[in-house]
Amino acid sequence: MTRSIYIYSPSSAVRDKAAFRRGVARLKALGLTVEVDEAALMSSQRFAGDDATRLAAITRAAASGADVALISRGGYGLTRILDRLPYKAVAKAIERGTAFVGLSDFTAFQLALLAKTGAVSWQGPALGEDFGTEGTPDEIMEACFDDLLNGQGEGTGWRLPARDAQTVSLRPLHGATLWGGNLCVLTSLLGTPYFPSIDKGVLFLEDVSEHPYRIERMLDQLRHAGVLGRQKAIVLGQFTNYRTVPHDRGFKLQTVVDRLRSLLKVPVLTGLPFGHVPTKVLLPVGARVEMAMAERDVFLVWGHAQGGARPPASHDHGAVGHVH
Repeated sequence: MTRSIYIYSPSSAVRDKAAFRRGVARLKALGLTVEVDEAALMSSQRFAGDDATRLAAITRAAASGADVALISRGGYGLTRILDRLPYKAVAKAIERGTAFVGLSDFTAFQLALLAKTGAVSWQGPALGEDFGTEGTPDEIMEACFDDLLNGQGEGTGWRLPARDAQTVSLRPLHGATLWGGNLCVLTSLLGTPYFPSIDKGVLFLEDVSEHPYRIERMLDQLRHAGVLGRQKAIVLGQFTNYRTVPHDRGFKLQTVVDRLRSLLKVPVLTGLPFGHVPTKVLLPVGARVEMAMAERDVFLVWGHAQGGARPPASHDHGAVGHVH
């Protein structure tokens, strides 16, 4: 059975048209039917069309009947239209089997959808960044995406960095809600109707181009608001593309992680293969999960999440392998 992908642009305008075309071609080469939204390459200021245009594109994605609705790119634009998103239409599309997939700015869409409807969506690749790369797309990312389409997996796993494995312990978790995404976007929703109220969950976070002190400041905002302390586990993905400066004097990302651990009773795990990096797994936002740790290996299992296309198999970012 041929699987179908609907490509649309709910956030920033597509600037790298070559990457867009490569991404479409590679999806087609995988044997997938690809439909490109009529406004996918539009541009208005920094956005992929004005607000009304992008809202209409989301509505068309929900009506497409595709197995996966995949964003062309992230950037910025969804927080300004959260009060007008077609939540019911998207939730119904998910019930019918469409998986909404994306990352970065798409975190706003996913958390608002979860807060408003409880529907599960997927943190995962974007067209240009992941399938449109000049080199060969990452094989783990592609395999996870294929598993999402074909329903062959039920979780993911990775290996903790050796240093963290010596300092972190995790009791097995059962029935915790998995949620999170881009730290900056998630924090911007705090105090709004679009921030999910989740207790005893597993919160995963990543970011790009944010200096460690800004990462710490956002984590502190979530900590002071009581969000972090209410979770069963905090899972940190990849924080990339930042530069430290001489006057940091040793202040680095590990400094932030160590301090956070000293302030929370909640386990803080690192090394999740997800973020603005080529190697990324897919993660069901809003799904109930089981989580366990054996020495350095962490297992995150969600079974058949209710998020459109069935969930992906695990792929190792160390030596864990598939979870079936």
